[in-house]
Amino acid sequence: MNKILIINGPNLNLLGQREVGIYGTVTLDEINKNLAAEAAKNQVELDFFQSNHEGEIVEKIQKAPDAFQLIIINPAAFTHYSIAIRDAIASIDIPVIEVHLSNICARESFREKSITASVCLGQISGFGPLSYQIALDAAIKLLKK
Repeated sequence: MNKILIINGPNLNLLGQREVGIYGTVTLDEINKNLAAEAAKNQVELDFFQSNHEGEIVEKIQKAPDAFQLIIINPAAFTHYSIAIRDAIASIDIPVIEVHLSNICARESFREKSITASVCLGQISGFGPLSYQIALDAAIKLLKK
């Protein structure tokens, strides 16, 4: 069975209560439950990981190829400055899809640039929780090839 690791970065544990005008009222748990239901229909196993700590995310990425065939990651604020996370993604040999709830290119100027996107297979942003569903659909199709 194919396994996908879903990594969520800092402050995503506060979804549903944090800046609801930008991120909406859906919680991370609700996003994860919807993803798990969709994955089960497609005989794919998901593992969820959220951390507010850069080093923990780096270590999770580094270990991922031992157990997973693909990563979906929302690096959150680390998207814009974490060379460590970028380098960890670049160092592994499984595909990574970057996801964002908001359209980072339509936000503050410091959020317009993703330094992690260049080492990911692709980036999906701006569709709220649907961004994760689109990423999962793409991941499932890629793994079935």
